[in-house]
Amino acid sequence: MFELKPNNLALPDSDIIYYEEFLNSTESNQFFQKLMEDVPWQQDYIKVFGKVYAQPRLTALYANNGKPYSYSNITMHPNVFSNVICTLKQKVEDLVNTEFTTCLLNLYRNGKDSNGWHSDNEKELGLNPVIASLSLGEERFFHLRHIKDKTLKRKILLKNGSLLLMKGVTQHYWQHRIAKTAKPVSERINLTFRVIK
Repeated sequence: MFELKPNNLALPDSDIIYYEEFLNSTESNQFFQKLMEDVPWQQDYIKVFGKVYAQPRLTALYANNGKPYSYSNITMHPNVFSNVICTLKQKVEDLVNTEFTTCLLNLYRNGKDSNGWHSDNEKELGLNPVIASLSLGEERFFHLRHIKDKTLKRKILLKNGSLLLMKGVTQHYWQHRIAKTAKPVSERINLTFRVIK
């Protein structure tokens, strides 16, 4: 068992920690393959300035309390936690000392799939939500920008098996995204564990 080395990003108005090797590569690849096969991935549609677009990634929602999750005028209804997601959830909970109710999964199929600028600040997440984001598969850059001070920006390469933890006031002051890339990239699965009040 290797020792987890937390990297505190030390950004103002935030509490963000990056664990580059939360899972080893063998574990990460096994979990990735299982989730690719087992998860009922879906593509939702979003309305932007009156036009409807297919969301540029696939998603799935799991929970242990049956509560839906809404964002960008999409309401998702959860599946019951699978054994694989329960195993990953327990590993994350053991590290961050938070009991999560819900996991939103994103599947980025290639460099055209993305997630635009946003904060995880939906009211059902509570005042200062704890969001634990586990990356499996292809590496992608995670961009951060301060909402008020536009000069404050940061970019992190989220590696296979890495965990990014955002908590405290982070969602009040920072937005994040996964940008499109012209670079040829393969699939990435992102599991975001959260607590739905």
